[in-house]
Amino acid sequence: MAPDRRRRLGAWLLALLVLAVVLALYDADRTGVSELSAGPCPDSALQCPGTGPAPGRTPSSSPSSSADPSATGSPSPSAGTAPPSATPSPGTSGAPTTGPCSSPGACGFPDARTTGPRIALERHDTGNMSVKTDGTVIKGWDIHGSLDVYANDVTIIDSRITSANWWGVNLRPGYSGLRVLHTTITAVPGKGPDNGGVDYAVSNMGGSSIEVGWCDVSVFGNALSMGQGELHDNYVHDIVAFRNQGGEWQHTDAVISGGGNKGRLTIRHNTLLNPVPVEQGASAAIGLFADTGSVSSVVVDGNWLAGGAYALYGGGPGATGIQVTDNVFSAQYHPNGGAYGLVAAWNAGGAGNVWHGNRTADGRPVVPGPTS
Repeated sequence: MAPDRRRRLGAWLLALLVLAVVLALYDADRTGVSELSAGPCPDSALQCPGTGPAPGRTPSSSPSSSADPSATGSPSPSAGTAPPSATPSPGTSGAPTTGPCSSPGACGFPDARTTGPRIALERHDTGNMSVKTDGTVIKGWDIHGSLDVYANDVTIIDSRITSANWWGVNLRPGYSGLRVLHTTITAVPGKGPDNGGVDYAVSNMGGSSIEVGWCDVSVFGNALSMGQGELHDNYVHDIVAFRNQGGEWQHTDAVISGGGNKGRLTIRHNTLLNPVPVEQGASAAIGLFADTGSVSSVVVDGNWLAGGAYALYGGGPGATGIQVTDNVFSAQYHPNGGAYGLVAAWNAGGAGNVWHGNRTADGRPVVPGPTS
């Protein structure tokens, strides 16, 4: 082969090698970005695995809204937006410490720093709005009003709701798939129906599980109300005492379930505070009551509980399948956790009932008394 031909062939081979290297580097970079956004760190994650808090905890410079009001006042579905995962991301709900705890945040429980929206918000004066389109995604909204959901698979994420209605978000019977994530839900004391009564930050009237995660909830008397659902990584605090038009104090609970549920209720890794004085209506941090039927299939795991008449009502004599494990009972409002004690209505002999690893904030084991 002539020298000139060999030189040209060598140049071509070198150019092809350089091109192959460049393409490989580009593809690796592109693939890595895609995997980060679609795999390890979904919208529902508080932080990416193996990292510190997500950069999104600091508001971005431009607000994001994945849904806009339609002509009828209901949001429209966000095109091409996949619903967030219902499974908390690894590293999000690290196990709390087992020794004494000075405060929820100091021991790995949710607080104002780890809940609520992660992006800048855009104000929407919706009033009391009905959502009637399946698959609606509301993201980046600062809502002044409430949301009444008559649709399936609705997601509310990275938003704020300030309500003067009975509820912040309400899922109506016959609908399913509601997710409320990374959202602040609060109310305006003294405004709204029945002398300013605001009862439910999130209410599940539907017949299936819903998810409420990483939310900052305040004011509402019965903040998270449902017989079935996945409640995780929420911060419920500053519940406000309320006297209705009949002059009666509203009962207050950070989480309340009335029994008769057909599905499972999971309450995991939340900070649930009820600061209301017992003489002004305080019931519990978690109230499992047999108001509409026996309480069954409830998991209460790894929560920080404080306040109420009792910090936990355990379902009563007919309760079955109640697992209460690794919770911390705090004396933040009362020396005994609640005004009258730590636990009431625990059915130790109920089928499938488990009590294990529960302790006070200073590290002492919590042992419930007999069912009364």
